[in-house]
Amino acid sequence: MWAYLVRRLMYALPILMGVNLLTFALFFVVNTPDDMARMQLGVKRVTPEAIERWKVERGYDKPLFFNEGAEGGGKLTETVFFDKSLRMFVFDFGAADDGRDIAREIQQRMGPSLAIALPTFVLGLFVTVSFALMLVFFRATPLDFWGVVVCVAMMSISSLFYIIGGQWLISKVWHLVPISGYGGGLDAPRFLALPVMLGVIGGIGSSTRWYRTIFLEEISRDYVRTARAKGVSELTVLFGHVLKNAMIPILTGVVVVIPLLFMGSLIIESFFGIPGLGSYTIDAIQAQDFAVVRAMVFIGSVLYIVGLILTDLSYTLVDPRVRFE
Repeated sequence: MWAYLVRRLMYALPILMGVNLLTFALFFVVNTPDDMARMQLGVKRVTPEAIERWKVERGYDKPLFFNEGAEGGGKLTETVFFDKSLRMFVFDFGAADDGRDIAREIQQRMGPSLAIALPTFVLGLFVTVSFALMLVFFRATPLDFWGVVVCVAMMSISSLFYIIGGQWLISKVWHLVPISGYGGGLDAPRFLALPVMLGVIGGIGSSTRWYRTIFLEEISRDYVRTARAKGVSELTVLFGHVLKNAMIPILTGVVVVIPLLFMGSLIIESFFGIPGLGSYTIDAIQAQDFAVVRAMVFIGSVLYIVGLILTDLSYTLVDPRVRFE
């Protein structure tokens, strides 16, 4: 297993390098350092001297990829790419274009993001798996039919509808919870209840249909018919056999969601004014803050790779026959 982990980590390095290079190239295709300076200083009445001073203060005065004026290895090291991107491999994110420390901002904003993502993830998984098991238990009945109809209808509705409708009905009409904002301590549940509920509701349709398909595939296999022939009850078959043997595809979809738990929800955090990593990323994109966007993309890539590795490792927990080659 250790050889497998080392090999996967070695594969991750070129992937991260490629993501880093692609993000860097795409960003500077859209904006030049001069454009970034104008965005921060103001488009009107900004002098060339102020632009040059801004670039020097933030290290954007160097060539992007190749420094012809440098000697030896400095042709590659004395560049914006080397200075801004490669040091992220030691998790040195530097400062944002407005001067704030990116690592400190990530640490402060990770809490609100996890406070929304973790309950949404756990409750959503419990609700959708339970709903899917219920539909499979009552398969080929009107309950199963109308349950699938409801799931398809919920899938067809945009998540923005749930957010806007929930804010209007629960916060504005019923005044049960605040419509937006975030508070720490004992006030946190009041601000998190609505986003978590809407996040769970928005994922019921697609997730339930996915899990139902997995369970239906398992319940038609020979070992299930053998268990029924031995007199095993339908509930025991469903929970003791079908659910257990369906864990590998479930884990494949569940563990890969790990990056979203840390990165936060872009839409929910923006609509509810929650100071998490999702809204932090949106604000950076709107301000064209390359430093923050680059850091968030890099962290997302690292977490996604970690999620894939954990997915492979989790297979051995639910099926001891799985071996690493």
